[in-house]
Formats: sequence, C-alpha cells, structure tokens
Amino acid sequence: MSDSEKGESAGETRRKTSRHSIGARRNPETEAAVLAAAEVLLREKGARGLTMEAVAKRARASKATLYRWWPSRGALLLAVYNRMKGEIDYPDTGSLLDDIGIFYDLVQRHWQASGGIVFAQIIAEAQSDPGVAEALNTYRRERQVQLIKVVERAIGRGELRAGAEAEALTDAIISLMWVRLLTGRVGQDGHVMARGLLQGWICDRNVTGV
Repeated sequence: MSDSEKGESAGETRRKTSRHSIGARRNPETEAAVLAAAEVLLREKGARGLTMEAVAKRARASKATLYRWWPSRGALLLAVYNRMKGEIDYPDTGSLLDDIGIFYDLVQRHWQASGGIVFAQIIAEAQSDPGVAEALNTYRRERQVQLIKVVERAIGRGELRAGAEAEALTDAIISLMWVRLLTGRVGQDGHVMARGLLQGWICDRNVTGV
C-alpha cells in the first residue's frame, strides 16, 4: 500500500471512530452522545470527576466542540443535570399555596430518585469553581423567572398582602428547597412546606388548612 493510500485509510478510520461537529450549530447526534457520556461520568465519578477532557474522550468528540456548545465545565454540568431532570411544570391552580406545594413535590420527587445527589454536588463544586458558580446562578435565575410569573399571578388575584415582592418571595421559595437538600431534609409534604414559608404573606381569607 502506498503512503497516500495509507493516509487515506487512516483518515477514513478517524472519520468512523470520531464524531463530527457542524460548527456552532449543534449536531443532535453528537450532542446526545456528549451529554450521555457526561452523565455516565457524573454518576461514576461525581461532579469533580466530570472534566471537559474526560467527557470529550468518552464521547469521542473534540474539546473544541464541547467548548463551542458549553463555554465552561459548569455549563456542561448543568446541561447534564437538566437532561436527567427533564421538564418540570410550573402549576397554575389558582392558588399560590397549591402551586408552590405541587412544585415542591415535583422537585423533591426528582431529587429523591437520584437528582438530589447530583445537584448537591454541583452546589458544592460552585463553592470553589467560578465557572460552576456562574452556571449555577444562571440556572437559578432561569427558574426564578418562571416562579416570578407564578407569584405575580397570585398578586394579580389579590392573594398576597400589600408589599409582597415577587422576586424576594421567589428567592425564599428556591432557597428553602436548596437548604433542605443540603441538610438532608428532602421529603416533607410540599404543601406543608409552602404553608410554612408563605402563610405570613397570604391574605387570611386565602389560607386554608393551617
């Protein structure tokens, strides 16, 4: 075999054994392979063991591709967590206590299955890795935007006392869940949690079961 033929053969082998990116536009097959590989690493080695190098090697993708799609290790960690979690609906029952109670139950169900260990590790990593901290704050803010809509609906219905601020209340809603996760207290009835947190802000006529 000539040198040129050997070169063509080696190139063909590389094409068959590595995954292709298509620039900034994501190749769905490659993206799925990267996230699947990252999830396996996350389960095997924890958040600290998930590095861009390890994911690229496991997924047979280039680090350049990973960094084009996820600008930091933290962004990739949160993308993997989101993939594991799936979509969580933000209820609209006509009652803020019920909306937040259902939301708490949905999140806790995911955390009790396996997601809680992963998310707690991500929070821990954020304490020493600025990239993870930035990605976690972006994730928190995206969820808070959705919860603000829930609280603003309640304000519009006249459920909350004068002076209630949607951003401050949603900070408290999220913080309660995260604190309970980090202190090993996931599993309480979501409606009990919602009443304990919000009853001081709910107009008396709207509080039931307290």
